[in-house]
This record gives sequence, C-alpha cells and structure tokens, in this order.
Amino acid sequence: MPAFDPTTLALADLPEHLPLPRWSRQPGQAPLEITLRPPGSKSITNRALLLAALAPGSSTLNHPLTEADDAQRMLAAIQQLGASVDTTNPNAIKITGVSGKWKVDPNNATLDLNNAGTATRFLTAAALLADAPLTITGNARMQQRPIAELAQLLEQLGCTITYQAAQGCPPLTISSPVLTGVVPTKSAVGALVPPRAPRGGGTRSVTEGSSSNTTSISIAPTQSSQFVSALMLTAVFLPQGLTLTFPQGITSQSYVQMTLDLLDHLGAHTRAASDLSVIQIKPGLSAFQLDIEPDASGATYWWAAGALLPNATIRVHGFSNSNTSLQGDANFHTLLEQMGCTLIARDNTLAVKGTNDLRPIMCDMRDMPDAVMSLAAVACFAPGTTIVKGVKTLRVKECDRIDAMKTELAKLGVTITDNLNNDEDALSITPPTEGIDCSEDAPPIAFDTYDDHRMAMSLALLALRRPNITINDPRCVAKTYPNYFQHFAKLYR
Repeated sequence: MPAFDPTTLALADLPEHLPLPRWSRQPGQAPLEITLRPPGSKSITNRALLLAALAPGSSTLNHPLTEADDAQRMLAAIQQLGASVDTTNPNAIKITGVSGKWKVDPNNATLDLNNAGTATRFLTAAALLADAPLTITGNARMQQRPIAELAQLLEQLGCTITYQAAQGCPPLTISSPVLTGVVPTKSAVGALVPPRAPRGGGTRSVTEGSSSNTTSISIAPTQSSQFVSALMLTAVFLPQGLTLTFPQGITSQSYVQMTLDLLDHLGAHTRAASDLSVIQIKPGLSAFQLDIEPDASGATYWWAAGALLPNATIRVHGFSNSNTSLQGDANFHTLLEQMGCTLIARDNTLAVKGTNDLRPIMCDMRDMPDAVMSLAAVACFAPGTTIVKGVKTLRVKECDRIDAMKTELAKLGVTITDNLNNDEDALSITPPTEGIDCSEDAPPIAFDTYDDHRMAMSLALLALRRPNITINDPRCVAKTYPNYFQHFAKLYR
C-alpha cells in the first residue's frame, strides 16, 4: 500500500489532485482500531455564534468549529456588525454581543459570506435587528441559491427587500422595520406591523393586548429549514418575540428541532406543539457558556468507513448508541445497522462494524439530508437498489448534489435515478450487477467535487475499497472539516 502520511495532508499541503490508495492490511497485521473526533458541529457553532453576538454581555463557546471557512465567514460578519471576538484560547471563543441591535457602518454595509449557506440565511433574517440597511452577498454559487422564501417572510415582518442582481437570490439588501417607518403601536407594544399586505407563502396576524402581544406568521414548507431556524434565532431579540405556525409541516424538521433545543438549553423561553406545528419564541436571552458537541455530519464519514471496512473498528468520540445529540445526523448509524452492520458503543464512543454482505435498504433521510452522500458511498457496495426519500433539499446545497452524485458515481457504473416514480423527493442507487470493479488494474477515476466539501469527503470513502481513485480540489473540505484528509489518512496506519 502506498505511503499515506497524515503529516503531509494538512489543508495547505493538499495538492490540486489527491490520489487515494485502496485500504488494505498486510498478512499478520493487527486489525485497525482507531478513535477519531470530528471538529465541533457546524450547525450548532453557527447558531451559537449568532446568538452570542446578539446577546448582552460575554458568552463562551467551548470546542467550536472556528477553523472552517463557514465559521470564519460568520465570525468576520458578526465583528463587522459590532460584536467583539476573543480567540486567544485555542479550545474556546469568547464573544461580547451587541444586546440585540447590530451596529452597521453605512460605508461597510455589505456582508460577503462566500458559499456559507448557514451564515447567509441566519444573517439575512437577523438583518431585522440592524440599525441601517444591510446587504448580504456571496460567491457565484451563493448568488444562484434561492432565498426568496425567507425574504418574503421578512417582508411580512415589515422589512423592505431589494435584490441587487437575480430576483430571489443574493445579493439582496434588507431594510429593517424600524428603517421602513414601521414601529410598535401603543395598542400592541412591540408587535411589528407590515406596511403592505403579505406577499407569498403565508398569512400574518398580530395579537392585540398587553403582555401577550405577539407577531405570528404562517409558513408553508420551505426549500430549506434554515429559513425557519434563522427566524427562530432572531426572534429571541425581537421586542415581543415571534410565533411561527406550520399548517403543512416543516422541511427537515430535525434541524428546526435542533434550533429549538439549543434555545431551550441556553435559557430562552420557548413553547412548541409536540409536532412543531406551532412554535413560540419569547424575547430574552442572557450571556451563556456552551460546550459544542462534535459534528454529526462529519461523524457519518467515519461510520460509513466502518461499514466499508469489516476488518477495522473506527470509533467516533462524542456519540453513543443512546442518542442524546441535538443533531439529526447522529442517527445515521441506525441506517448502517439496517444494511447489516453492527454497532459498538463504549466509553462515549460509537463504532460501526462493517460486513462483506451489505444489503440495500429503503429509508427516509429528510431529517439528515447532509448524510445522503455518506449513505450513497456505502450503497455502492450493497448489491441491489437502495431507495432514499427526503432528498429534494439537496438541489439547493453548495452544488446540486443529486446531479453531482449522478455524474460522479456513474464513473463507477453506479446508477442514480432521481425523481423516482415522479417524486422529486426520492432517488434510487443501484451498483452494477457484477459489482464495482475493485481489481488492482481498475481504470483510474478522478472525481470532481464541485467546490462542495461533502462531495469530496463522501467520494473519498470509495477509495477504501476501489483502487486508482483521485479526488480533485480536495481543499474544498475547508468549509467544515479542514483536517478531514489528515483524519482519513489515519485509517491507513
């Protein structure tokens, strides 16, 4: 097996085209046992960064994901908006917030968030709290990613939205209700009253009265659950909070539940129906201290690696079989168990023990869409057809992940059928009848990654079984997991 040294695979040292050796063990070599800990959760980190930046006083985040590009974009943005950030402790970050009101410099009122979708959605909603018009923009791909549904909800709350280029996509400028002349009335203290009838996607009502006054909006299913989470995070700092109703259900409900659980954990006052058809967020959040759990989306790659390597035990630290995580992806291992793998839980670690007889499954991944490509990598070696529902949100990620998977996995002879049975939310994954060619002289394959971290990380898993694979643009993992390939190389020790 070629030398594959973690010390040579730091992000800055990664080549433009990274060849990956097939995994193997020499005769007499002990089975691999290794424990890995992914970086802190991106989803929790960015939620906590926003809340800390808006809260009064100083908050501390332990084990955050600060080295990744997404978090760096969020950190730069909150500092541009008046929060102060102390990163002198390598394992923690201290943020002094703005007490619920962004301080916008009119000469520096554009936030460039590159392709950081979470930061873009969260800060777009949080522009409700800005004291001057705020423009949100990003890279070329971000300027193709839809945000109109969130913008329409902000218009219902009194904002004025101006698109600077393509309608419905960044860059867009948001002027808050205060700037548009919409102020709380004496009869409904703190309620936001729209200057015009609501446009698109729902209705709005204001409950009159005293302390029970609230702004309420009804939300149809959205292209991204981040639109909902963005409003929930911002609502804590609105004068009377916000009530959200979902008469037709919620997209990717697990992420909305994560936001709700985080707010509860930090001491915010929330109420919700058991099915999340109604969520009420009341105003008020104090400075806080938070320990951020490892990223469950990052953990899915190591659980998938365990599924593909029956002679290895890859433990992921920070998770257990009895899932208490805030993250929906923490349940990914249960799908691998359905495929014939065995779960091994010990000392706050969870490993997936693979099998040579993987079997296809039918599953619904609407609560863990970021893990679909991890499952696809395993399904490539499960004879038969795996059917996955809950995938339509993959169209509007860092790339169109469904089309990207179709193109790249076809290089192995794997067929992905989307719009399965005319259902845009379903696809199937079928490896070749004779199986993927894993012989030593299998033709070289170079996988393109579409500037998408999850494409790079999931496609790398295929090299564990199939030789002669190269990953193009491996540095795109910087978005959420900068040391991914260093961890990947540890599998070869």
